[in-house]
Amino acid sequence: MLSRAACSTSRRLVPALGALGSRQKHSLPDLPYDYGALEPHINAQIMQLHHSKHHAAYVNNLNVAEEKYREALEKGDVTAQIALQPALKFNGGGHINHSIFWTNLSPNGGGEPKGELLEAIKRDFGSFAKFKEKLTAVSVGVQGSGWGWLGFSKEQGRLQIAACSNQDPLQGTTGLIPLLGIDVWEHAYYLQYKNVRPDYLKAIWNVINWENVTARYTACSK
Repeated sequence: MLSRAACSTSRRLVPALGALGSRQKHSLPDLPYDYGALEPHINAQIMQLHHSKHHAAYVNNLNVAEEKYREALEKGDVTAQIALQPALKFNGGGHINHSIFWTNLSPNGGGEPKGELLEAIKRDFGSFAKFKEKLTAVSVGVQGSGWGWLGFSKEQGRLQIAACSNQDPLQGTTGLIPLLGIDVWEHAYYLQYKNVRPDYLKAIWNVINWENVTARYTACSK
């Protein structure tokens, strides 16, 4: 079960910039399953490259950007601080997004959620089928690279679907708390599904970890 810290993923992974001087470096999280565990829906080669190369690059580049930002803070170099913002956003977002994504997937996933989350989905989207159709359509429609998200609005007390470009983090750019993220960068599916994103999105529903998504919802909706 996730703690209430799940509601502030971005704050946990990316510390306040003013505290960079004493921060711990970010590290690549272990997957909670083997690279081949999601087959046939996502093959082992994709998972290995996605995790050990792409996510690792975001982590490494985030650490470099934060170190440069720390130096700019110490020097009072505001111009350098501003120039580093895109790198912090892109690589920090990549680290946040993928850290959620891996836990949103499971070899024992698929089907439908239960309990509170299912009732909330029915309330806010009409039915699970309508929710699935809408999130799939939003994810298919992302132009270029990005993510499709199911998020929770604390202000409205409702579930919402959103798309983010590139590695923009959901909470940091929309205020929605991330519950379920679907990576639609080509590196997430191209080796298996080529350029047919809809086939990848059809397959990924078979490995969605609804226990994890429900735990995130429960932690943030109280």
